[in-house]
Amino acid sequence: MNPSVSVIIVNWNSGVLLKECLSALAVQTLQPTKIYVVDNGSTDNSITYATSSNNVTLISLGRNTGFAFANNIALSICETDYIALINPDAFADCNWLKSLVAAATMNPDFAAFGSRQMVHGSPELIDGIGDVYHISGLVWRNGYGRKQTIEDLKSQEIFSPCAGAVLYSREVLLQLGGFDEDFFCYVEDVDLGFRLRLAGYRSIYVPDAIVHHVGSAASGGHHSNFSIYHGHRNLVWTFFKNMPELLLCLLLPLHIVMNIFTILYFFYKGKGRIILTAKYDAIKGLPSILKKRKKIQHNRKSSIADIWKALDKRIYPVRH
Repeated sequence: MNPSVSVIIVNWNSGVLLKECLSALAVQTLQPTKIYVVDNGSTDNSITYATSSNNVTLISLGRNTGFAFANNIALSICETDYIALINPDAFADCNWLKSLVAAATMNPDFAAFGSRQMVHGSPELIDGIGDVYHISGLVWRNGYGRKQTIEDLKSQEIFSPCAGAVLYSREVLLQLGGFDEDFFCYVEDVDLGFRLRLAGYRSIYVPDAIVHHVGSAASGGHHSNFSIYHGHRNLVWTFFKNMPELLLCLLLPLHIVMNIFTILYFFYKGKGRIILTAKYDAIKGLPSILKKRKKIQHNRKSSIADIWKALDKRIYPVRH
């Protein structure tokens, strides 16, 4: 008997993309027990695709509560063994869910299972095969934008999976309190992956679990003011919240340098005001983050050596 799986889709003005996402889920070789579409106050007609689809429960929140909060709402009512998340602009191959569940069954010591994300419309290009966490606190999707290689077809342990197409153990998610809702969106999946690792759990990349991802369809693109603000504020919070004390002390100078270079880069790109706002709000929010840190570090089960091994330590962070 297969484990039970709920699929959660957080929607915000995704239009016809949501229809295509749901159509792909409807032909999965392993059908989910339930599909939840959590709508963050969309003003387009995208929710009509949810109400007209079989086995879909629509949760309308009435306003944009962010990716983290919306997922946690659905998680709170799920009763299945596993929770699969997929973005409305990600279209799953028919064996996507079956491959993720098979990997979970074969790897019971892992708690999170990432997909092989391909660039929609360019089937030879990788969109991501798992998230990388650099010692500076910079994060990125491994392989983003490059041509697929033989190595991309091999399963491997990853720092954390991208929440755009992922399977989690529901029990572990509940144990860790789900996503951090203060993050709103961006980097919240890396923060969760870091917390999973600190709690003694691991994440694995499942190459047979394929989705075709449009990317940043609702947020305006990777260098929109929205993505710059949330992404670069949350980078700081993730670092201070999760990095074990010894590594925090050793790596803090590098983290500061990385942030300075980031600020200079976005000033050069004409985005100085938004990057300064992001970093200012990151610092302003640190007291709350440090309170969370105390509990996380108190409950840490992984050794400092385990965390150090999982970090990317290249002198120059290479995003491929």
